Amino acid sequence: MLKKKKIPLRKCLGCNEMKPKKELIRVVRSPEGKVGIDKTGKSPGRGCYVCHNLKCLEAAIKAKRIQNALEVPVEQDLFEKLREQV
Repeated sequence: MLKKKKIPLRKCLGCNEMKPKKELIRVVRSPEGKVGIDKTGKSPGRGCYVCHNLKCLEAAIKAKRIQNALEVPVEQDLFEKLREQV
């Protein structure tokens, strides 16, 4: 009998829905304190996730959920990069 592979789920900060990790954009704060977008999903540091949906992204930005999750202030240019990716 084959084992079923477990799919890791993460919560989107915009809509608060649990989704597969591969379907979300990861924003990471590195151990040095630099905030950026993690394209591989494997960078070290504290991370948070947002859907590939502009409504979710705007909701997370407006409620300052990304800053709260990463525990550091986030600059506006990162939000612009996220909007381009969505």
